Amino acid sequence: MRVGLLGAGRIGLFHASTLAQHPAVGDLLIADADPARAHAAAQRLDGPAAVRAYDTVAQVLAAGPDAVVIAAASDAHAELIGQAARLGLPTYCEKPIAVDLPGTLGALREVEKGDTVLQVGFQRRFDAGHVAARRAYRSGELGFVHTIRTVTADAEPPPPDYLPGSGGLFRDCLVHDFDAVRWVTGREVVRVYAAGANRGDASFAAAGDVDTAAVVLTLDDDTLVSCTGTRYNGAGYDVRMELGGSRAQITVGLDERTPLSSAEPGARVGPRRPWPNFLARFHDAYRAELAAFLDVARGRAPSPCTGQDALEALLVAEACERSRALGGPVSVEGVRAAALAPGGRGREASC
Repeated sequence: MRVGLLGAGRIGLFHASTLAQHPAVGDLLIADADPARAHAAAQRLDGPAAVRAYDTVAQVLAAGPDAVVIAAASDAHAELIGQAARLGLPTYCEKPIAVDLPGTLGALREVEKGDTVLQVGFQRRFDAGHVAARRAYRSGELGFVHTIRTVTADAEPPPPDYLPGSGGLFRDCLVHDFDAVRWVTGREVVRVYAAGANRGDASFAAAGDVDTAAVVLTLDDDTLVSCTGTRYNGAGYDVRMELGGSRAQITVGLDERTPLSSAEPGARVGPRRPWPNFLARFHDAYRAELAAFLDVARGRAPSPCTGQDALEALLVAEACERSRALGGPVSVEGVRAAALAPGGRGREASC
């Protein structure tokens, strides 16, 4: 296959290494908003694929790729998805499709018109612990699940210039939790109640964002889910999911590198090598995710995370942002109705 990679930043470089080493990839065509970065990436790669850097996205698309992987800045995703869709190219795009609902809906319309396939990068679907939790939940071995708790905690905050275009903590960070909850349980979120706070750098408030948040989700079977997130977890990068059932309770993400200590005498102390960041924690999941996409691009499998899946997670994140602003619960269906109404983003009442 000839695969176009659009974006050669941190996650782009990781994906480039995965693609260059995959036996299904014969040619890897790289472009970045900074052409020098694309050329530097091509020079660093070592793999059986032939790697070539281009100065522009247009040049990559004109070179005849069989599929496209988008790892550019978030605010470029929707336009790049549209360009690939108009060429009928199978596309993998790191989340988000766009940082807002109108941009997301517009990109999905392009995919539909192009009659092509889109896979969105929610890598927790390929993480071994989340896969095991899904199996346990759906097999019934936990009994009825009454409570789910998720944690996403960055070891250090992103740089201030990242924040204005990120979409905020709910859309940028906790959206992973929302997708994971949907994927593990097969249920939909019907209502959210969210709060946020700023305890760290003033750049978060200046961007209209928060550095710490807590959310209560109500699922369509009345299961309660609590999701917490922060940009300031100095102990290390921490992603966990706990499922409490009437028969058993399990935890995803609790291992020898989880940045967590027990206060009980003689109990577990913090790890010597905690997870430093998302690339380390989800290394294997990211590689499995791209391998799955190559099967999708060759027509061997359906998309394991569709644009509609990404939209559903974004609707929950959008509801959280509105709940934080309103100071009360918000219906996800109300957010959906407002987004799809003529003129786009109407306002819905809390419920």
